[in-house]
This record gives sequence, structure tokens and C-alpha cells, in this order.
Amino acid sequence: MDVPRKDVRRRKILRWTVFGVVAAAAISGIWYGVSRLKPAAPEVEMSALWPDTVKRGSMLREVHGLGTLVPEETMLIPATTDGRVEQIPIKPGTPVKADSIVMVLANPDLETAALDAQFALKAAEADTDNLKVTLEKALLDMKSTAAQVTADYSTARLQADRDVALAKESLLPAVDARISEVKAEQLAKRNAIEEQRLAINGAAEEAQLAAQRVKVEQLRADYNLKKSQVEQLRVRAGFDGMLQQLPSPLTPVEVGQKVTAGTPLGKVAQPSKLKAELKIAETQVKDIVIGLAAVVDTRNGLINGHVSRIDPSIINGTVTVDVKLDGQLPPGARPDLSVDGTVQIEKLDNVVYVGKPVFGQENATVQIFKIDPDGKYAQKVKATFGRSSVSYIEIRDGLKPGDRVILSEMSQYDAYDRIRLN
Repeated sequence: MDVPRKDVRRRKILRWTVFGVVAAAAISGIWYGVSRLKPAAPEVEMSALWPDTVKRGSMLREVHGLGTLVPEETMLIPATTDGRVEQIPIKPGTPVKADSIVMVLANPDLETAALDAQFALKAAEADTDNLKVTLEKALLDMKSTAAQVTADYSTARLQADRDVALAKESLLPAVDARISEVKAEQLAKRNAIEEQRLAINGAAEEAQLAAQRVKVEQLRADYNLKKSQVEQLRVRAGFDGMLQQLPSPLTPVEVGQKVTAGTPLGKVAQPSKLKAELKIAETQVKDIVIGLAAVVDTRNGLINGHVSRIDPSIINGTVTVDVKLDGQLPPGARPDLSVDGTVQIEKLDNVVYVGKPVFGQENATVQIFKIDPDGKYAQKVKATFGRSSVSYIEIRDGLKPGDRVILSEMSQYDAYDRIRLN
């Protein structure tokens, strides 16, 4: 006979309840443990990275910039008068002398004005010659009159002396002697006047001639000016060098084009005297001063130089720094050639430094991957940078000599504290 068991159902419920609580606790523990696990270190190919070793020693601070070679001396050739371009006998890229004709203009109105000025000058010079002849004739007439008056005065003086002597001997009435004396006195006064006229005649002649000379010089200056303007229609280079294209945004002129005075027609430079114009980032130019040594790479040789000018303005985030070249130009160096330049700022002794990371900035604290001694992993550490150069940067804190770090761009691993190196 079967005996019914009591509380079986209750015991089953209790057992399943205990199993459920234990399972929930186990699941919670597992989830908590998994959530506390660090993400697996990603694997990175070492051959694709750029490692470097932290060193202690001397570091040369340098600033790098791109630029071009430009002539030290250039000159724009402007049109001095209005005209129309008739000929362009010399093209850009051709060596020229100072008197080389690089362009021929035409201006019929100016040529006509020059002819008119020439004829006016010749007429004034003819008037001057005529005035000289007229004044010489007048002088001769004046001298003739003066000579006649002098002769008449001398005759009258002798006659008056004779009549006075006769009157004293009672051989001539006294009144006749007095008349002769008065006549002599009158001629004496006239003779003095004629002598005075002769004396001032020279000054009068010189005044008239001076006035005429001023007129002639005025017309000659006008003619020379117009003649010079006509000559300048044959545009010359101005000094020895090489004819170059007009710099942007200026537009080269063409045959048949009408130009006005002041229009740039060409540009002449001396290709043997070049300087480098480097574009330096505005954040790096603060330490550059005039006189610092520099090296310019023309991709066909290196040239030593020194900073000769720093542009005070900032354009597109860069400052133009002129480097005067001290060495001999390598073959192929010519205006507008692209170059790389490095300005040497200072030499730092006994500093800790490393190759400049892609993200390295002066006086910044960054996170960088430091390679473990066994070379299998790289841990992320904080490093404080100091002064920087083109290829190196100073380490102020976080790294020590002998540490190996990764300088490559590692932003894709920002979520990881370490990586595995293969």
C-alpha cells in the first residue's frame, strides 16, 4: 500500500527557487567580471611604425620652410608715355643689356609735337642771331654819333679858346667870344651824354640777349623733353640681366595693344644674384632674428646663407623670411626655383630629446606609446615637450634617455592603453 508523501510540492518550489537565486548570482558575477576586463591589446605591425630612442646630448634647434629663389635686384619696365605696341623683339628668358630694346611703341601725336618743338627752337635761335646783328648795328650807329659829337666838341672848344684870346687882344668882340664859349659848353654836355649812352649800352644789350636766351632755353627744354619721350618709345631694359615674365597679377602686353604711361611692360632681373624667400609658420618665426645662419636646399645642392630680412606681415599663416645666399649657386639655380630652407636658431647642450612626433608641439603634454624593454608591447605614457626643432623635440618630463617611443600617427589607438607589436 502506497503512503502519500507530504510537502513534496513545497520542497520542489523551494529547490527551484534556490537554483534560480544561485544562477542569477552567478550570471551577475560573470557579467561584472567581464565588464572589468580590459580590452584586448590590438596587434600592430612594427614595420609600419616609426620608432625612436630618447637621447641626451646636444640638439640643434632649426626651423624649416618652403620657398623660392628670387632675384635680389629686379626692375619693372614701365611705359613712360602713351602708345601702341608695334614690336616685341625680345621674349622673356633672354639675357639683355642695359640698352637692349625690349619693346617698340608708336605715338604719332608725340612725334608731331616733337617736330613742332624742334621748329620752334630753330625759329627762336634764328631770332637770337637776328637780335645780335641788330644790336651790333645799333652799337655802331651809337659809336658813330658819339665820335661826331666828340669831334664837334673838340672843334668848338678850340674855337672858343681862340675867340677868348682874340677878345683879350680886342681883336674880337667879347660877345662873339662868349657865344663860342657857350657853344663849346653845350657840346661838352652832349659829349658826356653820348659817352654815358655808350657805357650803359652794353648792359642794355646783355639784358635783351638774356631775355632771348631764356626763351631759347625754354623751347630747347621743351624740345628735349619731347625728343626724349619719342626716344623712350623704344623701350630699353635699363640694366644688365634677364628679361622675365611680369609677376602675377600683372598681364603681359601684346603687339597692337594700346598702353598708357606707367603700364608695366616687362621685368628685368639679375639671375646671378639670387636670394631665397622662405615661408615660415607664424608659430615658429618668433625665435628667428636677422643674421641667423641658414641652409637652402635647391635639390641640386646645398647653399649656406643667413637671414637678411623678416617680413612684418603675416599672410595665410606664414611669414616671409629672406635668406641671403653666401655660397656659389649650384647648376640649375634660377629665379622661381622651389627650394627648402632651414634656419638654425640655437644649439642646446645636455638636453633630453627625441625625434619629433607627428603630433609634437612645443611646450605641450601629450600621450605617447613607449615600447617595453622586450619589444612585444607598447604602453601609453604622458610626456611633456619643450623646445622643438625641425626633426627633434626636447623632453622635459615623462621619458628618460634610452626609452623607445613610437613617433607615428597613432590616433586610431586612442581607446587603448597598450598595443601588441608584431
